[in-house]
Amino acid sequence: MRRNVTNFCMTAVTEAPQEYRVNSMNALVNTPVSTAAAFTGDPVPGMLSNVATLQRDSIPANANQANIQPVYEIYANVQARDLGSVSKNIYSIVAELQKQLSPGNSIEVIGQIQSMNDAFDNLSIGLLFAAVFVYMLMVVNYQNFGDPFVVILALPATFCGIFTMLFVTGTTLSVPSLMGAIMAIGVASANSILLVTFAREQQLAGTPAFDAAIAAGRTRIRPVLMTAAAMIVGMIPMAIGGAGEEQNAALARAVIGGLLFATPTTLCVVPYLFAMLRKGNDSKPAHGVFAEEVG
Repeated sequence: MRRNVTNFCMTAVTEAPQEYRVNSMNALVNTPVSTAAAFTGDPVPGMLSNVATLQRDSIPANANQANIQPVYEIYANVQARDLGSVSKNIYSIVAELQKQLSPGNSIEVIGQIQSMNDAFDNLSIGLLFAAVFVYMLMVVNYQNFGDPFVVILALPATFCGIFTMLFVTGTTLSVPSLMGAIMAIGVASANSILLVTFAREQQLAGTPAFDAAIAAGRTRIRPVLMTAAAMIVGMIPMAIGGAGEEQNAALARAVIGGLLFATPTTLCVVPYLFAMLRKGNDSKPAHGVFAEEVG
């Protein structure tokens, strides 16, 4: 004889009450529940409290995941402080909390802080690449390494002026201020190239390096001052900055500070550096550009 074997089980059937009636914990546990045995099928009336235990608990409102791993996200806004100083405080707190985390857990700072760091890294790499590219371009133009080196030596003063102006005005280092730094470096390099080119032409014509540097500084002082003054005066209204113009103000202040330091350096330090580095070529004949360097 063949028999069908059925495992014993209990089936709970509930009729969902109207939502307005389930307004308390007691109303929820008193929800009618009917259970039936698999063999007999006879319903056994009861309540939800007979088959379940209810208790209050707290769970996250939003459950987020990243790569199938649970993630707890904390959002925060910055007010009356710059993002750079806030990020330093956050990283110091994160460094302390990392030691208390269990294996497999980590804390990652993202959002605007990550965007800011990426922007700074990209601008720094771009600025370094631009300096190297401009130097190599001047090497090709002058056909030597000495004259471009004189031009590059004027740039540290530009950086000093930029950071000094940002510090005096209480302006933070940001993407707009770095863009202003690039503008100031470009104008300062152009003025230095203007002076070094004139001095080099005078030396190739037979003038000693010292006299050529003096003549270059005397002759090029007007165009250098006019270029720097026009840029500085044009940036003053932007540098004052009003409500909502903080980004433009940072750019203009960086340009003004850089040119205030770069202009005296271009007119005083660059001729001196040219005279010192090029005085060894005073007695060499200028049969050509390459002959000057090889001889």
